[in-house]
Amino acid sequence: MASAKPFEPCRLVVGLLLSRQGLLSDVLAALEKRHGPLEYASTIRPFEESDYYDREMGGQPLRLWVAFTNLVDPSALASIKGQTNALEQRFLNEGGGREVNLDPGLLSLTSVVLATAKGRAHRIALSDGIWADLTLIWSNGTFVPLEWTYRDYRDEAVRALFSQWREDLKQH
Repeated sequence: MASAKPFEPCRLVVGLLLSRQGLLSDVLAALEKRHGPLEYASTIRPFEESDYYDREMGGQPLRLWVAFTNLVDPSALASIKGQTNALEQRFLNEGGGREVNLDPGLLSLTSVVLATAKGRAHRIALSDGIWADLTLIWSNGTFVPLEWTYRDYRDEAVRALFSQWREDLKQH
């Protein structure tokens, strides 16, 4: 019989969608206040994979990913998603739509798992209405997307970025 062991700490990553670049410093400051300093940030680019957020955010949002220096216990993912949801509420436009969308996740040596409030057949319930979405798996030296992986996470450059962050985590 296997014995339960403590979870290996993971790198906290957050995918950000912003209605405008001017929000970035305030959002990052709020995230760092809660989760500690940033270790990495991707370049900012237009979010072109979907128009899902365009109406709510007043046009095509900007996309970037960040990773934090402090590692986290993976069992905290649902709580972290609750915190990022609360932060999104601080950045609402006049019509009540979000100007910021925050998708926290865990980068480990074996996978990238995102937190979401939307249940689907392939997602695992965590707590407080939050689900875990297995988004990428590590296989044969690369992160591999799954059937349900969001289009932007399928992008080769994004997967290469996560692979670099994984390598640093491996050295950690």
